[in-house]
Amino acid sequence: MIDLKGRRYLLTGVLTKDSIAFSTAAQLQELGAEVVLTGFGRARRLTERVAAKLPHEVEVLELDVNRLEDYPPLVEALTAKWGALDGVLHAVAFAPEDALGGNFLNTPPESAITAFQTSAFSLKQLGVSLLPLLQRAEGGGAIVGLDFDATVAWPIYDWMGVAKAALESTSRYLARDLGPHGIRVNLVSAGPLKTVAAGGIPGFQTLSDAWGRQAPLGWDVEDPEPVARTICFLLSDWARAISGEIVHVDGGFHAMGTALNPEG
Repeated sequence: MIDLKGRRYLLTGVLTKDSIAFSTAAQLQELGAEVVLTGFGRARRLTERVAAKLPHEVEVLELDVNRLEDYPPLVEALTAKWGALDGVLHAVAFAPEDALGGNFLNTPPESAITAFQTSAFSLKQLGVSLLPLLQRAEGGGAIVGLDFDATVAWPIYDWMGVAKAALESTSRYLARDLGPHGIRVNLVSAGPLKTVAAGGIPGFQTLSDAWGRQAPLGWDVEDPEPVARTICFLLSDWARAISGEIVHVDGGFHAMGTALNPEG
């Protein structure tokens, strides 16, 4: 078992108990790590409420990934609390309603920009802002982001798919530029899960049904634990030589050319 005693991690994106980020926070604590969460605005109350359900008490700090003024206070608070940071989970994604659901050709530029800024550029902003803390981690720091396979065009996913493609490219450039500082950057490409983010995607059931037909290992849309365990591995020293990678945790769906069970 991975031993994370004494390790310190920052996690974004915890809104509900069924989220990948929540499951990751719980797993990290069970492995001995200390955890801090982020939230912002009114949604921060949701984060604080669900944080109370974790095995151990955690602090929730303010961070809207699109507000540059939120980063210095975050770094200051983490510096005062820990002095260093072993890793961070980027579990943030958003696209306006008119950028999803089959509206690709009619999406206005401002909505596409919002999807890119929130879902992809924020990975760079988070990594650069936390660089001084990550550099102080013993054995090097780790950044892990949540992805959804952007190598193909999905029904209904539209500009979020474009944003995920940008996220994948951003992670590679970050791996290039942060590697000399001892920081590794990886993504986890997860199969569809019933989360708050999924609830904002019109026709999400279309994607989840496809996994049931095509994933050779099967896929449980209500179980984020396999994804969380992979994230914990990538955040640990066991993955110290892995960077610039996209790890698929999708029941093998990505490797199949067609549905194994076309009839569902």
